[in-house]
Amino acid sequence: MADSKNLEKVAEGIKIFLLEKNKRYGNSALEPLVIFTKHKKGDRAVDGILERLDDKLMRIKNADSLKKNDTADIIGYLILLCAALGWEDFTDLLD
Repeated sequence: MADSKNLEKVAEGIKIFLLEKNKRYGNSALEPLVIFTKHKKGDRAVDGILERLDDKLMRIKNADSLKKNDTADIIGYLILLCAALGWEDFTDLLD
């Protein structure tokens, strides 16, 4: 059973974690970029991907340097978005 001292440590740890995440993601939960999300479709899967893309863009915007992880996440989310939208053939885009 947790005592009040343990609960205070957990609460302090969560506070530090949330403050750092908010700094990295630039308060994107309450003030989103609305780049991808302005194209929401009412489809939970697609809309979730759009939100994650905006979150990642906000993280990159607020970072001191571009991170390989963020770039890979964006690539992954864009592939998932194409799959969710049924965009499987890209030959029409060839010059």
